[in-house]
Amino acid sequence: MSDATSELEMLRAELAATRAELARSNAVVSASEALIAGLKFEIAMLKREKYGRSAERTARLLDQLELQLEELETAAAEDAIRAEQAAEKATKVRAFDRRKPVRKAFPEHLPRERVVVEAPTACACCGSDRIKKMGEDITETLEVVPRQWKVIQTVREKFTCRNCEKISQPPAPFHPVPRGWAGPSLLAMILFEKFGQHQPLNRQAERYAREGVELSLSTLADQVGAVTELLEPLHALIEAHVMAAERLHGDDTTVPLLARGGTKTARLWTYVRDDRPFGGTAPPAVAFRFSRDRSGEHPTGHLAGWQGILQADAYAGYNQLYDPKRLLGPVASALCWSHARRKFFELADVEGNIRKGKDAKEISPIAFDAVRRIDALFDIEREINGADPADRLEARQRLSAPLVEDLERWLRGERALLSKHAKVAKAIDYLLAPNHWPGFTRFLDDGRVCMTNNAAERSLRGVALGRKSWLFAGSERGGHRAAFMYSLIGTAKLNDIDPQAWLADVIARISDMPVSRLHELLPWEWSQPVRLSTEAA
Repeated sequence: MSDATSELEMLRAELAATRAELARSNAVVSASEALIAGLKFEIAMLKREKYGRSAERTARLLDQLELQLEELETAAAEDAIRAEQAAEKATKVRAFDRRKPVRKAFPEHLPRERVVVEAPTACACCGSDRIKKMGEDITETLEVVPRQWKVIQTVREKFTCRNCEKISQPPAPFHPVPRGWAGPSLLAMILFEKFGQHQPLNRQAERYAREGVELSLSTLADQVGAVTELLEPLHALIEAHVMAAERLHGDDTTVPLLARGGTKTARLWTYVRDDRPFGGTAPPAVAFRFSRDRSGEHPTGHLAGWQGILQADAYAGYNQLYDPKRLLGPVASALCWSHARRKFFELADVEGNIRKGKDAKEISPIAFDAVRRIDALFDIEREINGADPADRLEARQRLSAPLVEDLERWLRGERALLSKHAKVAKAIDYLLAPNHWPGFTRFLDDGRVCMTNNAAERSLRGVALGRKSWLFAGSERGGHRAAFMYSLIGTAKLNDIDPQAWLADVIARISDMPVSRLHELLPWEWSQPVRLSTEAA
């Protein structure tokens, strides 16, 4: 019986060892797959950084690699834990040591809470009580405390004079807005949630109610309107700064506007000042405008008193600005090569066409070659980005001008052989149209001009994302209010400032700030309040 028991125990040990070895092998495979995926992702990022976006599908590829890496890292962590658990049960299998991702140190500004483990009173080895502290080891764990609401009670004591019997009392506390009940940080959070994170007030009210604070939609809306009025002087300074630029990026996007019987398509316009590509020292800023439609009178009105270079697409609504008879003189047009390239890219996107089930014959070799030639121009631009206008102009005249001249000659030759109904012919006509080509080549004559209008398109990305959340603008006035707040939040982001922290400080200080010092609250002059670290024993 003892021999049978011994043999059974031996078989159990061997089975445990086999299972542990299998778990370790699975962990090795999972870790290897995660490592390979991580290296692929790093290679793709480095290629993109070095060579730029060689194709618009690069962004989709990076997203796919990042998602794949996330899943593989999760699976590797699961398998590593299983291998460790199995190794504990089997003495003959060495534990699996997975290469763990490198974690950055926790930010210094976060408060630290010390939890001291009770010290021993005697030596664990001999039992002596003659022990002395020689140091300590600290293990840091990142934790989050759910949002905490609080009510600040400002007590104003009353005093009566025994001599004259008059009552004296300190003045009531100042609130940023009339009939104010909300603190600056709460107001900033409501604004940023609505306009920065695209969370409508009704959804915010529902979330606050779940946290135990009942705030009606009308109550929140009242505060949003009051703060918008409060920030008007600061918005005016930002808009004046934008309109003082010698060169602007302009673009627009659709905004569904609630109307009788449904919605109508309104427009949100953006004008971006960003001099950093040509080494300018003026801080970047953006001004948004709202309109009920896309009529050309809107950009004409927005830029009525402005003169300079407008980088935009080939929308005909800008033509009144380019009119030589304009009172202030014509605005110079600089068109976007990214728009022109996209028309060719759509005809040369092999992967995209195959995914859509199109025949390989539909891939245009002319479009493919056009994309390659345009990308060569973008390669030069990446090398001179941030240089001063004179250096950019010299490099363009020396390197880019011959390529553009060759591109024009080649496109005109290919166009002569194509039918007017050919898809690639339309892309060529868009680029070489008599009223377009001077705008496309303006960058060769002015070092301040960019080849693309990407600065304006980037400023509109948040609006495109927001449309999925708020669905439509509730009124025309609401559209103007949204444009107002997008200008403030967008400018803060362009200057690498936390919009919510900035708004909270501005709301708290703007009423006491003299007009002559109001510029100190602008994002590029604002300094974030110092965060104090706290330590609880």
